[in-house]
Amino acid sequence: MAVVGPTASAKSDVAMGLAERIGAEIISVDSVQVYREMDIGSAKPSPRMLARVRHHLIDVVDPEDSFTAAHCQRRARRIIEAASVPLILCGGSGLHFRSVVDPLTFAPHDPVVRAEVGQLSPEAARDRLLDADRQAGRHVDLANPRRVARALEVLALTGATPSRRAAEPARRQVRAYRPLVPFRAVGLDPGGDIGERVSARLGVMRKQGLLDEVAALADRMGPTASQAVGYRQLLPVVRGEMDEEEGFRQVERATVALVKRQRTFFRRDPRIQWLPWRSDLDEMVSAAQEVLLGASA
Repeated sequence: MAVVGPTASAKSDVAMGLAERIGAEIISVDSVQVYREMDIGSAKPSPRMLARVRHHLIDVVDPEDSFTAAHCQRRARRIIEAASVPLILCGGSGLHFRSVVDPLTFAPHDPVVRAEVGQLSPEAARDRLLDADRQAGRHVDLANPRRVARALEVLALTGATPSRRAAEPARRQVRAYRPLVPFRAVGLDPGGDIGERVSARLGVMRKQGLLDEVAALADRMGPTASQAVGYRQLLPVVRGEMDEEEGFRQVERATVALVKRQRTFFRRDPRIQWLPWRSDLDEMVSAAQEVLLGASA
């Protein structure tokens, strides 16, 4: 089972309510909640919530460490294989979600090769990729330097061009949304109210001490954690390079942009059944239960 959707869509509350009703545990597919001490900015479940329902993949690595979708895949599948109770996948990271349920494969990384590729200008990197694969633009966003650099890194390490990787059977299965791990999923999205919800949630986080949390972690955050929305925008404030008001304005803008990306990603997935939005939490839990288990509350 899965409860997914964009940031600030109440999916964690619905998953919690459903888990308590059916005796399930929750596997978080959130790219930030995995980090210890990154609590406020990731909207991590409170200690009381964690005591009520067992959660997996929360507080599993330190901010200095890297935790990728490939790590999520390995850990979550081990949990699924060993489970003796119902499990609910819950989160807003589409890649982490699909890494668990779909036959996604992840190419290796190498810091030395990555550094070498990083020395190329965006134009030179794009030309090198096209020299190796004239059809690369069909599979890689050539206007995105990070995607191009990653394709070159994979090419150097495996010899596989983007076109060759796209033709792999597992990738065709991913594109067809044929899961490796069978599941039912519901999607939550309040629609036009999301901007107001983001603003209200950020206001609560600010009162809770989000800026202090970022300041306490600033010298310890690795390259992955430091890019998380909310933390990335406030690091310049901590360093004295930006005033606090502008920092929080940037957090809000970045969060709204994230919501739009999450919506686009999840809405493409035909396996997700989107629930009509209700402000009443119990009604949302009952609607999710009806879809996921075929039984009303």
